[in-house]
Amino acid sequence: MSSANQEENAKDSLDEIENQTSEDSDSQAYTETGEEDIENDNLEKMILSTGIRVGTPVKTKFMSPFIVRANPEGLYILDISKTLTRIDVAAKFIGRSDIAKIIVTSAREYGKTPVQKFCESTGASGIIGRFMPGTFTNPSLASYMEPQVVIVTDPQADQQAVLEATRAGVPVIAIANSDNVTSNVDLVIPANNRGRKALATVYWLLTREVLKKQGKIKSDNEMKISIDDFETKLVEEIS
Repeated sequence: MSSANQEENAKDSLDEIENQTSEDSDSQAYTETGEEDIENDNLEKMILSTGIRVGTPVKTKFMSPFIVRANPEGLYILDISKTLTRIDVAAKFIGRSDIAKIIVTSAREYGKTPVQKFCESTGASGIIGRFMPGTFTNPSLASYMEPQVVIVTDPQADQQAVLEATRAGVPVIAIANSDNVTSNVDLVIPANNRGRKALATVYWLLTREVLKKQGKIKSDNEMKISIDDFETKLVEEIS
């Protein structure tokens, strides 16, 4: 199969999962019990306290569909319901792929621990810090990889990884803030990708959903790793 056909099939699969997830969400709205509603409310309050939906003072045309309003400080607020839906879509897509060929990148320091914990828990591979040019495009490099899916913590900071994945025809999933350009991203997870707690929360949620898709846990309550475990600690906190 040609790389062009592989790219088309992968992206068609991603679109199919996203459409199915949207239909499932609509159906679920009519079947949830009161107890589930309470659990969801508590989870949402906990998630919101981490600043996951707080964007920047800038918005791009790419991120406008994910923004609900600006707060009094002038920061754009992202739609948390779309964040959770996109995390579910991403987990389903990852679940259909070879987890050993899922590559997660983070040039941002605050993404270091979240990416490491995600990889430790799921079996994915991480690239922390500087992305070596040619990693996805130059087979002569010792660090050369052939990923099935690339997840980036920030499409701006991880721009080289996004460009090379695009050239290689590999689907890109990106955590994107209000000011990000996502023209080469196949699936946007709208979220604050600058804050320590926010990034820890996004990767914790994604890890939990992937583990459920892998069958390693059956329910949310079986997730033993906490959001705090995913958070990159400051030097002052460690010493």
